[in-house]
Amino acid sequence: MAVFKFVISEGNKSYQIEKDQNDCIGLIGKKIGDKFSADILGLNGYELEIKGGSDKDGFPMRSDIEGIVRKRFLIKEGVGFKGMKRIKKKRKYIEGMRKRKMLHGNTISNTIVQINCKVIKEGAQKLDDILGKKEAAAKEEKKEEVKKE
Repeated sequence: MAVFKFVISEGNKSYQIEKDQNDCIGLIGKKIGDKFSADILGLNGYELEIKGGSDKDGFPMRSDIEGIVRKRFLIKEGVGFKGMKRIKKKRKYIEGMRKRKMLHGNTISNTIVQINCKVIKEGAQKLDDILGKKEAAAKEEKKEEVKKE
């Protein structure tokens, strides 16, 4: 089964939640910039805004490309492009540089794996109380598995 990985940012901290796509079927069809209730993620009272994401092959979503398409676009700035080139082992910014890059559209589909979100409205509990404990427990489990091997 496919899984959505939500990266939720609140100020300078970010948290990661994995959720099955079948549980988040209401998100399919939403675009970058849309807001949704975080109740489906277990964050009661929170409201999140979609800021971006990437598909199953790692290509980034871009807000100015409509639909669920994935194809090569000629771009000169923005998401997925830096405008840098290596010249004599040094990276230099090239003015007016354009590149053809593979990008994904701004609409969430079943090919999207990672969804980046920003907290718009906070709930009763703090995110650190809800998600911070889960992440700490997961890190401890990984350390224990490494020690056993």
